[in-house]
Amino acid sequence: MDQTTSRIIEMAWEDRTPFEAIETLYGLSEPEVIQLMRTNLKDKTFKNWRQRVSGRKTKHLKLRDPAVSRGYCPTQYKTKRSK
Repeated sequence: MDQTTSRIIEMAWEDRTPFEAIETLYGLSEPEVIQLMRTNLKDKTFKNWRQRVSGRKTKHLKLRDPAVSRGYCPTQYKTKRSK
């Protein structure tokens, strides 16, 4: 799997990254992302992903709350703070 495919899969798994962002960056529509995921993931993993993103408002710009302005939750990427 190349870096581009890996990044698209990562973005597709992220709750707050809309399909439109993937299309803007990589030129893949939502059905094309679904096909890429089906091809590159194990069957059970693909089914889990589809169940997770189906109906998720943050995966579509038109459905998401305007307050969601970032592609990730502030607590998603925690860094270790030194004392």
